Amino acid sequence: MFSKDALEYTQLPLPDRQDLDDAEMLARAEHYRDFMATRHTVRDYSTRPVAQDVIEACIAAAGTAPSGANHQPWHFVAIKDPAAKKAIRDAAEEEERKFYAGGASDEWIKALEPIGTNDHKPHLEDAPWLIVVFAQRYGTFDDGTRYKNYYVPESVGIATGMLLTALHTAGLVTLTHTPNPMKFLGELLDRPDSEKATMIIAVGHAAEDATIPSVAKIKKPLSEILTVR
Repeated sequence: MFSKDALEYTQLPLPDRQDLDDAEMLARAEHYRDFMATRHTVRDYSTRPVAQDVIEACIAAAGTAPSGANHQPWHFVAIKDPAAKKAIRDAAEEEERKFYAGGASDEWIKALEPIGTNDHKPHLEDAPWLIVVFAQRYGTFDDGTRYKNYYVPESVGIATGMLLTALHTAGLVTLTHTPNPMKFLGELLDRPDSEKATMIIAVGHAAEDATIPSVAKIKKPLSEILTVR
């Protein structure tokens, strides 16, 4: 992506400038708040397919996220192949069985009880798409030499949040899944050593009988998550 010969600082006039009055700013902010409150993590998926161009548009939106030094240290692998999804499910469930059989502390297992999770992960096959998010530890110049990436976890986290928002905006439901360890994902998906898997996102349409844990509707009030100085 980067050339050693083109690293100088140049400026452009700010594009896409917005100039809203206070009332419209508040209206947009409140609309977005209320819309995002309708986003739910879903484990039950229908067989309804999702077009690839929808997935691509959402990932392109994620790719506009800010990042350390604008290095964009992320890569997304979108998977629709049933055999690949089954391989991921098999490997993920193997790690999950270890987790629930003693790999996690009693406190952690207790914290998960209201969510109702276990080592059975059918969504990894049922969802029409899986998106695996990779963080890039380093990049390469056009001549093949390495350069360091900065604020990688923060950058990838922002991009992932934007991806989840884009998918919700497209009318899709998601589930974020983080088996631990996740090294098997790089191996199964043939990713380079420079990349580390951070998350699997199941994507699709909710099944007719889909449910969510009631605790998922309990969110901290604004007074607990905001301090104004």
